[in-house]
Amino acid sequence: MRIQDLAQLSTRMFKTNPLRTWLTILGMGVGTGAVVVLVGLGFGLQKIILEQIVFGETLLSLGVSATGAQNLNLTTETIDQFEEIPGVLDAAPMARLPGLITYKGLTGNVFIQAVEPPYLRYAGITSSYGQVFTDVDAGDTSSIMLSPAVLKLFGIEDPASFVGERVSFRLLIPSTAVPGQVDEVPIAKEYIVRGITKEEGVLNALMMLPELRSHVGIEEYERIQVRVDSNESLPVVEAELIEMGYRVTALSKTVEQASQIFQGIQIVLATFGGIALIVSAIGMFNTMTVTLLERTKEIGIMRTIGASPKDVKNLFISESIVVGFLGGLSGILMGVIFGVTINIFLNFVAGQFGGQAVNLFSFPLTFLLFIALFSAAVGYLTGVFPARRASTLNPLDAIRYE
Repeated sequence: MRIQDLAQLSTRMFKTNPLRTWLTILGMGVGTGAVVVLVGLGFGLQKIILEQIVFGETLLSLGVSATGAQNLNLTTETIDQFEEIPGVLDAAPMARLPGLITYKGLTGNVFIQAVEPPYLRYAGITSSYGQVFTDVDAGDTSSIMLSPAVLKLFGIEDPASFVGERVSFRLLIPSTAVPGQVDEVPIAKEYIVRGITKEEGVLNALMMLPELRSHVGIEEYERIQVRVDSNESLPVVEAELIEMGYRVTALSKTVEQASQIFQGIQIVLATFGGIALIVSAIGMFNTMTVTLLERTKEIGIMRTIGASPKDVKNLFISESIVVGFLGGLSGILMGVIFGVTINIFLNFVAGQFGGQAVNLFSFPLTFLLFIALFSAAVGYLTGVFPARRASTLNPLDAIRYE
C-alpha cells in the first residue's frame, strides 16, 4: 500500500465518525494535559529556586570558614596561602562585625559586612533594588547595601523607596579594657543606601572593606571566597582546603542536590499525571477495539481485493498514531494555556499587592516535544493489539460478519 493511500485511509475516521474520533482525541488530550501541567509545575518550582542563584563565577567558587579547631584563623596571610594553591585564581575576604544602624532616630542591631567587589561575584550576592558594588566601586566610602530584613526594622514596606536614603552606624567592638564588655565606636558620617540585596532573613549591611578598615583595625576575616579556574579544580582544591582543617562549602553541590530533589518531585508529579494518561489510553484502546468490530466487513473486502495482512495492520496502527499524536498536541495546548493563565493571574495579584512576579509553571520546548512524541508512542501501543487482530482475520469470515 502506498504511503499516500495509507495516509488518506488512516484519516478517513474524521469523516465517518468525527464525534467519536474527536472525543477520543480529547480524552487522550486530558490525560496528556495532566502530565504537562504537573511536570510543568515541577519545572516552574525548580526554575524559581535556581533563579535565585547566580551562575558563572559563583559555581566556580568555594566558601571557606574556620572551624575553630587547630587554632586556624582567616587572616591576610591565609589569603596569600590560598592563592598559592594550584588551580586557585583569587581569594576574596569578608570581615563581619556587629553594629547598630540608625535611620531617622530609630536604631536596630545589624551585622556589618565589609567586602571587596570580587567577593560579591564569587558569593553570588546581587541586588533586588538599586545597584550592587562593582570593581570600580572598590574605593567607595559613602554608600552601603542593606538586606531586606534591615528595612523591616524601620517598618519600610517598599524596599525600592529606601534606595538613596541615608543611615549611620556604630560598631560594637570587644573592650580591651574590660574583658567581656563591648565598646561602641561611632562612625561620624552617613552612608547612602545604594541597593537592597536578595539575602532574606539576615540583618546585614554591606560596605567596602577599605572603608571599614579606616574606622577599625581588622585582623581576622569571617569568611573567604576562593575562586578556582575550572570545574575540574573544584574537588581538588576543596579536598586540599578540608585537609588543611577549614570548613568548605560549594554552591555547585547545592545546585546539584537541588536539581536532584526537583527531579524526584517531577517524577512524582509525572506519576500522578501518568495515571490520567493511562486511563485515557485505556479509553483509546477501547475505541480502537470497537472500530475493529465495526469495520470487520470492510477489512474482509480489503483483503479480497488484494490488501495484505501487513497493509491492514499498518492501517490500524497509523490511525492509532494519528489519534495519539493529535491527543498529545491537544493536551500540550490545554496544559500550556492553563499554566500560562495561572502565571498571568499570579503575576497580576503579586503586582496588586507589591509582590515579586514569578512563573509557577514552566514548559521547556524539549519537554513539550518529548510529550508529543510520547503521545504518538502511546497511540502506537494502544493500536498494536487491535491491528494484529485485524490482520489475522479470515477474509471470508470477515465478509460474512454482521
